[in-house]
Amino acid sequence: MAKEAKMHKQHRGLSNAIAYVVLVIISIIWLFPFVCIVLQSFRSYATELGGMVDYLVPKQFSLDNYKYLFSDDCQFFRWYGNTLIIASCVAVLQTIVILCVSYALSRTRFKLRRALMNFWLVLGMFPGFLTMICLYFLLKNFGLTQSGAIPGLILISVASSGMGYYVCKGFFDTIPRSLDEAALIDGASKMRIFLTMIVPLSKPIVIYTALTAFMAPWCDYVFASYVAFGSSDNYNVAVALYRWVNTTDYQGFFTRFCAGGVLVAVPITILFMALQKYYVEGVTGGAVKG
Repeated sequence: MAKEAKMHKQHRGLSNAIAYVVLVIISIIWLFPFVCIVLQSFRSYATELGGMVDYLVPKQFSLDNYKYLFSDDCQFFRWYGNTLIIASCVAVLQTIVILCVSYALSRTRFKLRRALMNFWLVLGMFPGFLTMICLYFLLKNFGLTQSGAIPGLILISVASSGMGYYVCKGFFDTIPRSLDEAALIDGASKMRIFLTMIVPLSKPIVIYTALTAFMAPWCDYVFASYVAFGSSDNYNVAVALYRWVNTTDYQGFFTRFCAGGVLVAVPITILFMALQKYYVEGVTGGAVKG
């Protein structure tokens, strides 16, 4: 019996070791491009070739690329501010809409409720770019392209956010309805129950919803490039950085592109590191019931 237990322990230890080795290899492969971008951002165009080279570690480290981003000749922080405004507004407004829709679908019963939920679920499976041309002409008629691209991008991101109810509703379904019923007996309105009881108990899903809402416009390129084209003052970071490497001076802007990419990654990295616990709880809690 002891021998079998020992063999089982050894087998489990070997399995864990193999799993850790595989995970380490996958992590190295996944992190390698990011390490390359960080290292290339410290390579100066003045002292080395500005374009792609056949070595990874710069021969001479320099902050020239970051200094250029902070200089008056560069609009990087205007584009950074545009992206931050869009992402922050979308994160706040989209979170409010999703929470309200999810709570209504979780706690109320009405005709065609199930049909509406299924319709939204199926509709959300279609790629968003199928409506891109239609949305562009709609925004153009309201003056929300080019110089009005920032409010236009916010509007489009928030308008259909109610269809992203599924994970959030699943989390609300795990909260006992008896809490609502007890509060109703005490005379609380449904709005007060939602704000003072349900939302405080739903901190993980609120943070998960806000993070996912923030990430989408922060990394958006495809639709933003259609809406903001021709107006550099209203570019977001993704569109602006692509314009840098899509010019005749590609060699000169490649390392600056890498430096900009590093600064773009900083807020998302900090948010995920600070809120990782709640993000995981939100995903797992919302996946329990549908």
